[in-house]
Amino acid sequence: MQALAPAQAADVCAAIVTYHPQIELLDQVVAAIKPQVGRVLIFDNASPGEALDAYFERLRGQGVEVIRGDRNVGLGSAINHAARAARTAGFAQLLLMDQDSIVDADMVAVLQRHLHQLQAQHPVAAVGPQFRDQRTGAIAPFVQIGFPLNRKFYGGPGQVIDCDFLITSGTLLPLEVLDTVGGMDEGLFIDNVDVEWSSRAKHRGYRLYGICDAGMQHRIGELEPVSRLIPYRTVVHSPTRLYYMMRNRIALYRRVEVPRRWAAQDLPRLVLKFVGTVVLLKPRGAYLKAMLRGLRDGLRGRDGPMPPAED
Repeated sequence: MQALAPAQAADVCAAIVTYHPQIELLDQVVAAIKPQVGRVLIFDNASPGEALDAYFERLRGQGVEVIRGDRNVGLGSAINHAARAARTAGFAQLLLMDQDSIVDADMVAVLQRHLHQLQAQHPVAAVGPQFRDQRTGAIAPFVQIGFPLNRKFYGGPGQVIDCDFLITSGTLLPLEVLDTVGGMDEGLFIDNVDVEWSSRAKHRGYRLYGICDAGMQHRIGELEPVSRLIPYRTVVHSPTRLYYMMRNRIALYRRVEVPRRWAAQDLPRLVLKFVGTVVLLKPRGAYLKAMLRGLRDGLRGRDGPMPPAED
């Protein structure tokens, strides 16, 4: 018999955004989060496949709400859709989840406890867990934006970190905050949606906190060796993802809500990312073309989904 969520956690709707998910991994994600929240809502960005169709039907039979888009509307739009659905259903809080993030057994309860305590002291936009890389076990730090370098805080048991942004997955936010901060920027489509929203929330006087006692497993990109001669492994993204990374960084450099110090320290990283990808990774031609298109469209102020190549 499925355990019921704690009374307070019943106010939480978990929103999982999917795009071509691995069914076995997604099943682990759902199984881990379902006992901790009042509802699990999946927004799928038009992923094809009969096996996935059957899996989603099975989830519906288990009480999971599944919304299937007829096209890929991007991460920001999917989250906004889920937020509207959660508010209509009467939930007070939204937990944002990626399709490959597996939460610890008490993550939601820990996040909620700290959220309520912190709200008594300051306006709080969101709280988030400390995540471990699923492949290496390495703990990711919370970040305060600085110049020339960011300040990284790994924290420890019992610690709460006042930070400048939270990654999307694992973020718990009161839905009422959206009335002031607004929803996710749908034009960014995928990359830096979290940085932009976090910056907008901070600009409006809210705070963001990383909760070290709340844990989650997560992965960012694929780890691949740089070359046969260089044993170092790096995170590799697809050409399409690199397009959005380049374009959206240019877009954020112009936003008044985004701290100037973020743009100042990120621009050198953009250059290093561009040069390092072209020099060290294959297929160089595809990477170069995608990144140049992203830079061009960023300078033009273009947003939304990546346009066809002939455009």
